Amino acid sequence: MLYLEHLNLVVKDIPQALKFYQVAFPHWRIRGEGQSTWYGKPRRWLHFGDDDIYLALSDHGESDIRDNRAFQVGLSHFAFVTNELTNITQRLMAAGFVGVQGDGAAGVRNNTYFIDSDGYEIELVEYLTADIGQKNDY
Repeated sequence: MLYLEHLNLVVKDIPQALKFYQVAFPHWRIRGEGQSTWYGKPRRWLHFGDDDIYLALSDHGESDIRDNRAFQVGLSHFAFVTNELTNITQRLMAAGFVGVQGDGAAGVRNNTYFIDSDGYEIELVEYLTADIGQKNDY
C-alpha cells in the first residue's frame, strides 16, 4: 500500500493559514502541535487533518512563495478530491477566499482553484464518474 500521508507547508502565520483550511475541511482537527528548531531557527509547528492525511504547518516562513504565473521551479499546486465541491466552494467564498473555476471536463469532473493566505494554490476536484479511463482522459 502507498498513499500520501501529509504535506509539509512552511507558512508565515499558523492561525492565519488555518483560516482557509478550517473552512475547507471543517471535519479536520489539530492532531498535534509543538515547537522545535529547523536548521537553527525556532519554529512553531502544527498538524491539521484527520486520522489518515494531514497538513504539517510550520511558521518559520520568511519570503513569498513562487509566482504560479511565472516559470520558477517549485510547487505549482496540490489537489484534494471531494464529493461536495459546491458546498466547499460556497463556504470558502463566504469566508472571503476567491475561487477560480477550472476547465474541468464535461460529465467527468469539475474543479475550482483557491489561493490560501500564504499563496499556495489548492485545487478542489469533484469527479462525476468512477470510470478511471474517463477520469484520466485529459
